[in-house]
Amino acid sequence: MKFSIILSSLRDCKPRATRVTFYFLLLTLLASCASPTPTAPVFPTFILITQDPNASPTPTPFQPSGEITTSLPTFTASPIPSITSTITLTPSPTLTLTPLPPTLVADPATTAVPPPANPSRTNYILSATLDFDAHTLDVDETIRYYNTTGVALSDIVLSVQPNRYGGAFTLSAIFQDNAALTTYSLDDQRLTLNLPQPLQPNSATTLGIKFKINIPAKANEGLFGYDFNQIDLVDWYPFVVPHEASGGWVLHDPMPFGEHLVYDVSDIELNLKTGADVIVAASAPAEPNGEWTRYRLYGARTFTLSASDEFLVAESAVGTVVIRSYYFDGYKAAGEGILYAAVQAVSIYSLKFAPYPYETLAIVQTDIHDGMEYDGLVFIASDFYGQYGGGAKNNLVSIGVHEIAHQWWFGLVGNDQAMEPWLDEMMATYSERIFYEFNYPRYGDWWWQFRVDYFSPSGYVDTPIYSGGTFRAYTNAVYLRGAHFMEDLRVRMGDENFYAFLKDYAARYSRGRATTADFFNTVRAHTTADLSDLMMNYFSGSY
Repeated sequence: MKFSIILSSLRDCKPRATRVTFYFLLLTLLASCASPTPTAPVFPTFILITQDPNASPTPTPFQPSGEITTSLPTFTASPIPSITSTITLTPSPTLTLTPLPPTLVADPATTAVPPPANPSRTNYILSATLDFDAHTLDVDETIRYYNTTGVALSDIVLSVQPNRYGGAFTLSAIFQDNAALTTYSLDDQRLTLNLPQPLQPNSATTLGIKFKINIPAKANEGLFGYDFNQIDLVDWYPFVVPHEASGGWVLHDPMPFGEHLVYDVSDIELNLKTGADVIVAASAPAEPNGEWTRYRLYGARTFTLSASDEFLVAESAVGTVVIRSYYFDGYKAAGEGILYAAVQAVSIYSLKFAPYPYETLAIVQTDIHDGMEYDGLVFIASDFYGQYGGGAKNNLVSIGVHEIAHQWWFGLVGNDQAMEPWLDEMMATYSERIFYEFNYPRYGDWWWQFRVDYFSPSGYVDTPIYSGGTFRAYTNAVYLRGAHFMEDLRVRMGDENFYAFLKDYAARYSRGRATTADFFNTVRAHTTADLSDLMMNYFSGSY
């Protein structure tokens, strides 16, 4: 994920290359680890009727360029036993793939599995017109909110992140159940709607919001906004924040590093109109509809998109999951390389954690200093594309598969990213270890040194973003010490119990939000081993 590091040695951006399609599938020797075969997926009908069209990142810590040098071997995939299929492939100097047969049946572990239809899940329908050249976005938003809090609500609180950028957000009108709502306040990131009548438990209300975003130029360390050839829209629409019985509405203060937002899952539909020459990378598959394009995303935390008139695209798939790499001219090898790594990552993570949670995955090159994850879409720094020299021993692959792991540890299993950031960051970091273990087993020592031990990490894993001190101290504790804790936990539990725990954890809290107590309750359901020394070594609290 996310924090801002500026290293001048990383700023050599090369000019920005061509479409390629290739296909990779799971190793059959891992099939014994696959989850039980689920029912064939049928995506639910969207709950709301579609309206006639006539929403500061923190980086994932990475290894500074040039500080550790290793040879980057050209990778040639070994033949995959008893799996073959037909693919279209533009030759790459670093990749050789075994063809796969047209009759291949997708493994259930890599078949896009939607959440079941859930009438109590918040629905968002957005109709948005993006003027790419003028850097504006005009939006009509409808929110169907269901009160599942168990208490009557006199107000509803929404996060409005674009309002943190001076002059970027203009609110035109708010409606509740078709009546104008005038009793509200917008203060920085917080929009509070004071309801004329309390919303009773298990009742629903429909909110309408008309707004415009004057998309700002990207800040030096930011992601939201535009640069000379790209617009990134993250956390761009108002969304209802979670409500907890103990503390009310959950909207934490931002920090210079770490994520402060907490999300419930929702169903989201975006109807987007933009220029014909603009290519959009989005969290969901595109459904052309005349001058509009519809995107539907189910059981997700947030909907994200990136637009450019210069994107080049490489495409592949794992089972029914379509994976696309969006990159710029001059970065063809890197764009293909990260696509290949994504295929490997989705394959192994689907086997070891849970089926991939969405229909598609977009990997997007952009001018940030690190990587950042969202549902169905991840951003990776252009610097990493520029550094790429082939193979898997590099920031592009290690950070890329970290962000992809967040599709499970953030997207599928949510958490409070401000108060308990280790629950997603530790898990995503250790997922890198799993990626290399199963795809590049001889790279294990390299990964530990390059990504973890180089920084001599210290600190408590359960450090909130507000107690981390410096960026380096925070990431050393949460990400890197977290990886060592997971390794020690795995040794203590044994591999069979450890991987059973990971699958159980993903299943128990699928499309929910897990807590520290939930994590350790699930661990203890899979081992009777004494963990007290590990707890004292790695954690500040007793769990």
